[in-house]
Formats: sequence, structure tokens, C-alpha cells
Amino acid sequence: MIAHLKGMPVSPDYRPEPHVQELGAEFFDPVAPADFPMTLLRFRNDRAAASVGLEALSDEEWTAHFGRFRPLPDNLPQPLAMRYHGHQFRVYNPELGDGRGFTFAQMREDQGGRLLDLGTKGSGQTPWSRGGDGRLTLKGGVREVLATAMLEALGVPSSRSFSLIETGEQLMRGDEPSPTRSSVLVRLSHSNIRFGTFQRQAYFQKGEQVGQLVDHVIAYYYPELAGAGDRGAALMAAVVARAARLTARWMTAGFVHGVLNTDNMNITGESFDYGPYRFLPYNDPNFTAAYFDTAGLYAFGRQPESVFWNLQQLGGCLTLVSPSEPLIEALNGFGPIYRRELAGALLNRLGLLRGEEEAEVAFANATFRAIAEGGQALRWEPFFFDWFCGDEVRAMGGSRASLYEGEAFAEFRRLLKGFAPDRPERLANAYFAEPEPQELLYDEIEAIWAGIAERDDWSALHAKLAAIEAARTAWGLG
Repeated sequence: MIAHLKGMPVSPDYRPEPHVQELGAEFFDPVAPADFPMTLLRFRNDRAAASVGLEALSDEEWTAHFGRFRPLPDNLPQPLAMRYHGHQFRVYNPELGDGRGFTFAQMREDQGGRLLDLGTKGSGQTPWSRGGDGRLTLKGGVREVLATAMLEALGVPSSRSFSLIETGEQLMRGDEPSPTRSSVLVRLSHSNIRFGTFQRQAYFQKGEQVGQLVDHVIAYYYPELAGAGDRGAALMAAVVARAARLTARWMTAGFVHGVLNTDNMNITGESFDYGPYRFLPYNDPNFTAAYFDTAGLYAFGRQPESVFWNLQQLGGCLTLVSPSEPLIEALNGFGPIYRRELAGALLNRLGLLRGEEEAEVAFANATFRAIAEGGQALRWEPFFFDWFCGDEVRAMGGSRASLYEGEAFAEFRRLLKGFAPDRPERLANAYFAEPEPQELLYDEIEAIWAGIAERDDWSALHAKLAAIEAARTAWGLG
């Protein structure tokens, strides 16, 4: 049933619950959104909107809330730009904060009841813009819409692109042909509290505020830790586990984040803020996504190391409220948890049921050796497509069968027999009768953007999103 709340049509699943303001003025700055010359709706995520009871909004109402930022009923009365610091390529920067975004609203998810944030990118200048214009290019918005759709389909914890609105300004950028078109993006995510949120308070030696932040995070994101004796260490262990799971999912998705700074990691273990990301064309541990990452600090194969380094920085902040020993113990859990999560993520991607831990790890190692043996001839995504649900007959009868004849693949195929398929009926989906799987490689993204930039032709984007959605349904990855 649809009701009207203060003039806005919402479903009973709309449960506004703004809590971020409880942290107090030390953590944010109230800001005003930019007054854009135009608000042209380009993308709305109705599936995500339905999860928070906002799917009944008309396009006009949608644009008013997510382009003009009229407050949602019983929610934050004014947007809040969050304050944080961070290590950027391992150099500490105390001048950060939400420079072109803000937290706009918070609400409960209909399934599971998680507290979710609606946050923005490109919504205008804030006290933390550092001379920037506070805007987002339309190309950047399109790239993020594609990234989040693909990651969700691949079972990677991620923010969801909720809305993309073109805003009618001409922006100058050094890494895009300029002037280029502008947009404002709205994300739906579990939390906008970053490692850098803790770092800012620790930088100023504000132990009381670090403790307050720990209590807030536990209350709204980790309520199962409410009774913990050492709340800082308990939170550290929980964040380590979430980060290990996220990293494992990135690695099996062949995803390269590009800028794994501490301000780009949040405390709930979701990836977000997609700038120079890439998906691997083929296995390459040295593959980087950012042209400015000349040292390969955030290369594909170094992502687990980078995440662990970031967790160490968070642990250092928590020494203001907890003894070092349990924090170190929690940090040392990352490696074992990551290895288990990597094996589980790999089995999930291949559509196989879990097994004994030792057998899982051996199979995971054999799988990555086999992918490496395939070299540049074996693209990342087609491997998982061919071997989904462990169907050897299908894989060896396909166009890439010759790539699977090597010695490393012999070991992979031998160990594969020790795992049962998980929901093999998924193979009956028409998606698996296609000759090639859905990928999201750089050249395709550029081609999609070229149609928009040159002819204002959005058909390729909509077709790609529909194809990714079909793949998500077929994979059924959790």
C-alpha cells in the first residue's frame, strides 16, 4: 500500500532514521547543495529505491529530492559534509573531508533492517573542497553506475548507484577532454563512516571522540558487539573480518579499485567511490587502474597488502581507547580470514558448494595457478563463465577448450571433482547459452561514453545495464 507522508508518496518500507547528527558538530558541517542550471534525470535505480520505500516517487519528485536535494520526510533537515583525514598513497593528508559530496538521508532497509545512507558526489562545494568546484563529470557518473551494477552482480559488497542527474554545467578537467558535461550522483550505501573519520579524531588526540565514534558505529552498524568488554578491540576484529571478505571478493571479481587510500575504506566493508577503477582483462598481478599509480602501490596483486596497511592505521587510532595487544591480535587475524574468504569467494564465483577448509585452500591455489597459466589468451571473466557449477563437459566443449589442456589445468580439474555444484539448475538460464559472458572492460566503457558524448545516445548504457542485470539474475551470487 502506498501512503503520502507530508505530500510525498512512500511505501510502508520507507523508514527514515537519521542518526549521523547524533555524533555532533565535531564530525560534520551542515552545507547547502549547489543550485544547478539544469536537472535532467539520466538514471534511477528503482530496485534499490524499492529496498528503502522510495520507488513510488515520480520522476519530478525524484529530481526534486536527488537533484535539488529537497529534504526527504522526517529525515535530515540539511545535508551534512563529513569531516575526515586519510593517507593518500600512504602520505597523511589532514586537509580532507567531503569536498564534493554530503550525507543527505538515512533510513532502514526493508530486508534485514540495515541502516543505509544516501550520500552524494558532485553536489557542490563544501568547507572541504580545497579550491575544487565540488562537481562530478557526467562521464564519472556513468562510470560509477556501471561499476556498481557489475560489482553487485558479481557478489561484491558495494555501494549502489541510486540516481544520476545531468546538471547542465561545463567542467574543465585535466584527465578528460574539456569542457565536459556535469552530473550529480546519489549513492545508497551501508555507511559513510570511513577509516579516515577515526584518523581525524586521533590526529587531534581526541580520545573521547574516538570512543564516541566507536560507540556510534557499534550501536548502528555492529549491534551484536553491544556487550563487548573491550569495545574498540571488538570493533577492530569485526572490521578486519569485513575488510578481508571485501578484498577476497574484489580478487575473485578481477576488480582493481585504483585508489585504496584510507579515506576510501569504510567501516562496514563495502567498496565505494569509483574513480579510476578497472576490471582485469586477464590475470595480471601488476595491473593498475590509476594512470598516476606509477609505483604500482594499488596494483591488483597488492590489494590485500594495501587493505591490511589501511587496517593498521585504523588500529593505531583505536589505541586511544583500547590496549594495543587485543588490537594487534585482531589485526593478525586478517591473513587467516582473508585466505578462508578467498577460497569461499572463489567457490561462490564458480557455483560450487563449500568443503573442508584444507581442500578449499588447495583448490583455490590450483585455480589461480591455472588462470595464470592461461596468460593473456584467457580472459578473466570467461574462465568463470566456462566453469560455472563445475561443468567440465560444457567448459571442454566450448571455444576456449584448448586453453584448458595445460598441466596446471589438469590439477585444477582433478581438485574440481571434490566439490559439488551449488544450484546447478542455474545453468539452464539462457545467459549460459550465450557464447560470451558479460564483462566490463575499459574499451567497452569508453565506447558507451562516446555514444553519450558525441550523439547524446544513451541506448548502449541502458542495454549494458540490462545485460548486467540479466547476468546478476543468472549468477545468483550471494
